[in-house]
Amino acid sequence: QVQLVESGGGSVQAGGSLRLSCGASGYIDNRYCLGWFRQAPGKEREGVAALDADGTIEYTDSVKGRFTISKGKGNNILYLQMNSLKPEDTGMYYCAAEGFGTSCLDNEYPYWGQGTQVTVSS
Repeated sequence: QVQLVESGGGSVQAGGSLRLSCGASGYIDNRYCLGWFRQAPGKEREGVAALDADGTIEYTDSVKGRFTISKGKGNNILYLQMNSLKPEDTGMYYCAAEGFGTSCLDNEYPYWGQGTQVTVSS
């Protein structure tokens, strides 16, 4: 049974930084995607950053140049470094494992964490 637990969220002012972590327990198949998603109030969940089995990384356009996804040793830890945060980055951030589909930023993931809240004030 795979379990994912996010941490590192919080409240920051615009321009600040946060580093999210996602710890995984259980076996994660490294042939599939790992990703970070977010959901703002009243909006659908969207893919923020993801990497595939070959290490190819995708970012949604709004975070390119500001966010960095990385993986710890093995598939047990996933990070999201978020710099130059903006109020529009506010939302619940989720990590996800074993994603599949045309793009790793798609929502086709069987395993999800419970989320960590990020709030950016202007």
